[in-house]
Amino acid sequence: MTGYMDRWADVPDYIIGITKEIWEDRGIATLHDYYSEDIVVRTPASIVVGNADVIGATMATLAEFPDRTLLGEDVIWSQSSEEGVLSSHRLLSQATHAGDGVYGAATGKRLLYRILADCHVTGIQIDDEWLIRDQGAIARQLGQTPRDYAADLIVREGGPENCVQPLTPDRDRAGPYTGRGNDNPWGAQLAEMLTRIMGADMRVISQTYDRAATLHYPGGVTTHGPAEADRFWMQLRASFPKAEFRIEHVIGREDPMMPPRAAVRWSLWGRHSGWGGFGAPTGAMIYVMGITHAEYGPWGLRREYTLYDETAIWKQIHLGGG
Repeated sequence: MTGYMDRWADVPDYIIGITKEIWEDRGIATLHDYYSEDIVVRTPASIVVGNADVIGATMATLAEFPDRTLLGEDVIWSQSSEEGVLSSHRLLSQATHAGDGVYGAATGKRLLYRILADCHVTGIQIDDEWLIRDQGAIARQLGQTPRDYAADLIVREGGPENCVQPLTPDRDRAGPYTGRGNDNPWGAQLAEMLTRIMGADMRVISQTYDRAATLHYPGGVTTHGPAEADRFWMQLRASFPKAEFRIEHVIGREDPMMPPRAAVRWSLWGRHSGWGGFGAPTGAMIYVMGITHAEYGPWGLRREYTLYDETAIWKQIHLGGG
């Protein structure tokens, strides 16, 4: 990666460093340097194109959460070319809901939630991004269910015809990055496990997870062990049993002082046709963008971090299924 070694020690140092510089050090204008002019930023809730809109969204977030901090837990990355990398960045965000904004009138409540973001970097500029915030955790800490938050958001955005439309494959915008990751065996192992789960082969959970595995799931949930992993994945897949599952991107890494680990971005696209974690089937077409990070130890998968946006799923259910 030409252009960054004079300021940052390596890729994780760059990703963690510019995140702090932008958000906590208030270097919002540096987005002109660190984000390309025509960047595509995809979240489950929407698509933003261009760093001018990214700057506006950043300022709106800081107006609502002025003391927001972003603690970098890990950066799992792969080389995409001589000039580029794809980083999968896991953050723990702390913030006080001190201003009015997209989450409603200020409540003064202190929030804690995770974010997973895949960013393609060319030189020192991010030019393609996929980002998931744990919106379910935010909604619950503000006193709402994800279902009710999504319904209220549709009303506040002007109703079904005028509201911001969630990300779906037909609304997606192509960006410059077309890579699929690397061929490290730890990434391949995680991708195979997720594929088997989504193919209803739940045996892979007891075969793969450490019995003492720590699991971090949407809604700010932290739990433990293969039985809880089975419950989580069953609730998701049962809601969308015929949806197409795709592995979108796979990274595996082994680094000094770190356990072997992997990052997989995946998706589901299909109808809400089953009983599961999202209530009675509505027939709505649903797109789920998910990212999973995993760490491995001597007895299998020992830590898992999976995120999707519950509120974006509920918004699609409200819009498409009543």
